[in-house]
Amino acid sequence: MCIVLGKYPITGDTASEIAASVEVAVSEGRLSPGETLPPVREVAQRAGVSPGTAAAAYRLLRERGVIETAGRRGTRVRPRPASTFREEIRIEVPPGVRDLATGNPDPRLLPPLHDALAAAARAHAERPAMYGTGDDEELLALAGQRLRADGVPPGPLAITSGTLDAVERVLIAHLRPGDAIAVEDPGWTALLDLVAVLGLRPVPMRLDDEGPLAEELGRALHDGARAVVITARAQNPTGAAVSAARAAELRELLARHPEVLLIEDDHGSGFVELPLHPLAGATTRWILVRSTAKSLGPDLRLAPLTGDPVTLGRLRGRQRLAAGWVSHLLQHAVAHLWRTGAVDAGAVAASYARRRDGLVAALAVRGVPAYGRSGLNVWVPVADESTAITRLLSRGWACAPGARNRLGSPPALRLTVSALDPPEIEPLAADVAAALRPSPSGRYG
Repeated sequence: MCIVLGKYPITGDTASEIAASVEVAVSEGRLSPGETLPPVREVAQRAGVSPGTAAAAYRLLRERGVIETAGRRGTRVRPRPASTFREEIRIEVPPGVRDLATGNPDPRLLPPLHDALAAAARAHAERPAMYGTGDDEELLALAGQRLRADGVPPGPLAITSGTLDAVERVLIAHLRPGDAIAVEDPGWTALLDLVAVLGLRPVPMRLDDEGPLAEELGRALHDGARAVVITARAQNPTGAAVSAARAAELRELLARHPEVLLIEDDHGSGFVELPLHPLAGATTRWILVRSTAKSLGPDLRLAPLTGDPVTLGRLRGRQRLAAGWVSHLLQHAVAHLWRTGAVDAGAVAASYARRRDGLVAALAVRGVPAYGRSGLNVWVPVADESTAITRLLSRGWACAPGARNRLGSPPALRLTVSALDPPEIEPLAADVAAALRPSPSGRYG
């Protein structure tokens, strides 16, 4: 059976077929973001299927993050459907252009893995990890010590394959499609994509250098947010870090909504000089997750986390049903790196801070506001992202468009400082200032 939605025919006799056809139309650009779809009864009538079948097709599409129901405005293709990932909003970096867009750590500051992997191999030879083997006890003990030293409440521990792995499992266990979730705006690209894929409704929270504004969190909670995701330090893309004063404000607000799921991302542990001011424990259900990607290397794919017993139990249950566990070879390797002090966290943090703070200061001298209190990135507000990116490319610099990170916040560019060498800071600042300068006509662009 064929349904004509706009200029594109949607085919199918079952809910799965109809949903798949709509998803293909969206991914191919023949159904545009924001385009309104017919009501369920009209779809059923035109397709010759039951209203229940049409409703089931729409439900599948909502669960996949392709469409959303917007009250009186009806059902429409999501402004950023899950089939169009934010990570795909990128620019091609021509040969000879310095790449400040990827967001990777400086490879020179990552530890060599030879000894750690050799130690893991020896441990595996002596006692191979088999089905049913628990997480590495030494790694759990070291993670627990570090968390307690930073003031995180005691709780059960788990190991996942990175921050997003933990966040996805917890969100699936606690929320359902259509539930509201408070997220930072601008925020982490991968998280915003995940929220769309799960069919959740993002409630943006504006932030400053000290993290999400208290009034923004308060508004999100008042509007019914069932979960909140907050970055403790090295916020991507702005570099915000939750201060002690801001943490007290946010904890007070969260304590009034103990049923809300709190997800705290502390991926900055190990390469950020600012202390952690945890929110963990302010609500009944919470997790705090620490990826090792930026401090030890993205390919290790490992993140310890803690949380309340119910949430950690649900996470472990879903993990057992899927991947089962994180490679014990990787767990042994990370434990070895931590135990032997393979990374001088203070020196690494200082290296990133010199580059980041140096660039922010150099831009300020040239009258260009920029943000970057911690972490690897500098966030530069602009009038028009495309024009600024094009001008910087012509000067030999590639940066990331802020559109990847934004929901409703103003345009900006993200510059990753980990690729910078100190002598490049002044030339880069001069080129950024020139790229943002109005043209002789008085117009930007």
